[in-house]
Amino acid sequence: MNYKHPSKEEISNILHNAKTIAVVGLSDKPEKTSYKVASVMQENGYRIIPVNPTIDEALGEKAYDSLSDVPDQIDIINVFRRSIFLKDVAKDAVTTDAKVFWAQQGIFDQDVYEWLKKQDFTVIMDYCIKVAHATTQ
Repeated sequence: MNYKHPSKEEISNILHNAKTIAVVGLSDKPEKTSYKVASVMQENGYRIIPVNPTIDEALGEKAYDSLSDVPDQIDIINVFRRSIFLKDVAKDAVTTDAKVFWAQQGIFDQDVYEWLKKQDFTVIMDYCIKVAHATTQ
């Protein structure tokens, strides 16, 4: 199964229906890309849940050590970790009720894509959620 992005319409539907985005690897430093992207998504009405064991909070939200520690509903898991960590993040993702796994631009793993599809996830890789949001509005 070769990777391909969901259609623009499907991505638009995902973004339109989502309310909560858990951002794995979110930094609490405003100069970092993960912070900038999550900040824009927060400004556009999404609740951001930071998932990073090295911080206490980001963007005014409590941070969690892992996805499995998040007690709230997650609509989209947005990943800002290097590709070599995607397998571990994916294993954590299946412990949640989320069904959308979104790896940021430059982050991709074919095996993880195939495994998550078998777990009934919608998988988006190597694509910036902020760019997708801007182009589907």
